Amino acid sequence: MELRFHEVGLLLTDPSVIADQARYVRLNRDYHDLEKVLSVARQYKSTLNGLEEAKSIFYNEQDAELKELAREEIERLEPELPKLEQELKLQLLPKDKEDSKDVVMEIRGGTGGDEAALFAGDLFRMYTKYFEIKGWKYAVSSCSEGAVGGYKEIIFNVSGESVYGTLKYESGVHRVQRVPVTETQGRIHTSAATVAVLPEADEFDVQINEGEIKWDTFRSGGAGGQNVNKVESGVRLRYLWRNPVTGETEEILIECTETRDQPKNKERALARLRTHIYDKEHQKYIDDIAARRKTMVSTGDRSAKIRTYNYPQGRITDHRIGYTIYNLTAFMNGDIQGVIDALQIAENAERLKEIEN
Repeated sequence: MELRFHEVGLLLTDPSVIADQARYVRLNRDYHDLEKVLSVARQYKSTLNGLEEAKSIFYNEQDAELKELAREEIERLEPELPKLEQELKLQLLPKDKEDSKDVVMEIRGGTGGDEAALFAGDLFRMYTKYFEIKGWKYAVSSCSEGAVGGYKEIIFNVSGESVYGTLKYESGVHRVQRVPVTETQGRIHTSAATVAVLPEADEFDVQINEGEIKWDTFRSGGAGGQNVNKVESGVRLRYLWRNPVTGETEEILIECTETRDQPKNKERALARLRTHIYDKEHQKYIDDIAARRKTMVSTGDRSAKIRTYNYPQGRITDHRIGYTIYNLTAFMNGDIQGVIDALQIAENAERLKEIEN
């Protein structure tokens, strides 16, 4: 790994590699992944060497003061070694090649009508609060508001460090149990919203013949000042996509009204088209991962009920790992890292078992 790390470092300075953007980005990701592993490996080696040296002094040195210093060093380093070994094992697990990518997230109100749309809005707010904590950026590309608030559907992009590797655990059905604002009898209702987290496709991940895209422009509706309604800044693209496996064709329709700048809306619509096609072409890859994993964590099944939010009890339960906490208010304000950490630990434990067996 050290040899590969130095090799990749040299390749990244090669003008021919820099000119090939697809290769340059792949190598850059490899470099950072190797750097993380080797940082732990060097710390492990240093601790191991320090421990051996301290033991040698303790058993061979006659000077009482030096023996005492060596004993203190042994007591300090010995507990660190198993921790570093475990961390190194986790770092050496095969990485999902998608983990470092930015994402496109989709939240849709499911069963429950207006209450489901309100809950979809609550989930969107929860995630945006989490993004603020992480220092990630997000941008809404399209949304359809509910009749009494919230969203029937909202689609947005999230960018930052290891976004997909963190948020992929959120895909699935989120269920809420609470008294809706529209309920006059005070009865608890159960509603649901679905969350999909898709790795954002880079330009070179998907081949699109831009000459075959049909573009339309239109005036954006809704509030937002005079320009929104008077200038044709909204864009709509139609693209005929051919399934590389079955040969069947499908027309993809995408609209973008996010900004008042038509070229920017075109650029974002193209990004969504790439991600849409990428998701279709990589579904087999996701299915293969799910089939290989014995754990229920991060299976890629967007129809699976993954979490329940019980408002009367202030409880959140993640059904994949039986994880329950009673801090619903803080959770809905973006404090979701605890459950993501628990899911990552559970998945890594399963993967370590598979490798050791």
